[in-house]
Amino acid sequence: MLKNHRILSWVVAGSLFAACQSNSSQETAQTDATDSAATQSLSASTQEDEFKPLFNGDNLDGWQVYGTEKWYVEEGQIVCESGPDKQYGYLATTQPYKNFILELEFKQEADGNSGVFFRSSIEGTTIAGWQVEVAPPGNDTGAIYESYGRGWLVQIPEEKENILKMGEWNKMRIEVIDDKVTTYLNGEKMVELEDEKIGQATGAIALQIHDGGGIKVRWRNLKVKEMA
Repeated sequence: MLKNHRILSWVVAGSLFAACQSNSSQETAQTDATDSAATQSLSASTQEDEFKPLFNGDNLDGWQVYGTEKWYVEEGQIVCESGPDKQYGYLATTQPYKNFILELEFKQEADGNSGVFFRSSIEGTTIAGWQVEVAPPGNDTGAIYESYGRGWLVQIPEEKENILKMGEWNKMRIEVIDDKVTTYLNGEKMVELEDEKIGQATGAIALQIHDGGGIKVRWRNLKVKEMA
């Protein structure tokens, strides 16, 4: 009897040990999964936090107006509108940016001929730098143009002309890293360009209003992430 009792005790003890090991493994797996999810959430939050607003939603602090065209804040948005002179106009950051990712939204309420300049410098209304085009349908929104220089550096493919939503909010993303520029419109890649001259420059980010009159464009959610 003693021998059988001893065997039974070993079996029970072994079962209890196995059960404890199983519970411990499950708890460890659950903890690992929770930690992994928390890490991913923190990583995504950190990446988002790296973007800094370029526009405070209240006024044009941090920006400088060039020219006589109209730049003002309305309903938490930047509005550019043609003035009586119907000339070129710019709204530029007072801080220069070298390598960065810029995200913004725009809505063309009238003609909509505008653009986003990067690594630019301005004297009066003469600008040196590169423009990501914002224009009416059929006019290469998302393409890259060099003002007072080589002109079009790259235009968008014809089949991508339908990505722009005229009269609605459009989301633009511009990546400028060393000599490489990549543009996106409403989540679609528009163009990619590598250019030595661009790689050597630095300067402001600037919004443009084209000459000719009759133009009105709204901008919102402007944010930038500086890159090494």
